[in-house]
Amino acid sequence: MNSGLQAVALFGSSLPGLLLLTLGQSLVVVCVCFDLVRAVSVPRTRRRYVANTVFRTLALPSILSMALIVLVEAASGAWEQVGGGVFVLVSVIFRWHHDTDEDSWWTGKGKQLGRWLRSRAATRFVTAPAAA
Repeated sequence: MNSGLQAVALFGSSLPGLLLLTLGQSLVVVCVCFDLVRAVSVPRTRRRYVANTVFRTLALPSILSMALIVLVEAASGAWEQVGGGVFVLVSVIFRWHHDTDEDSWWTGKGKQLGRWLRSRAATRFVTAPAAA
């Protein structure tokens, strides 16, 4: 094992590393639970709107933390944990990418944020007053 992977494995088994990995696992569990609530809720209800908004908000941090967890487990040589982690990682990515839903606060926010950035970045030319 090279020194980089050994350092990752040592960090994963230290107290700060274990705390960070536990927080990451908790984030993933919350994300998956809200995805389950979203899947069983009736469309166009407040429950589904809240569940979908929370899932969409936590999906990307969950994917990143799960990828870090899989990396630490692979460096440690826990191959059964790597297999389970990759399954969860692929499942969350699949649900995030393929389940488009209109019941979300994030719907249409990309265009709104783009318009806001363009309005802030637009240069305003101020002409000098004419010399008299």
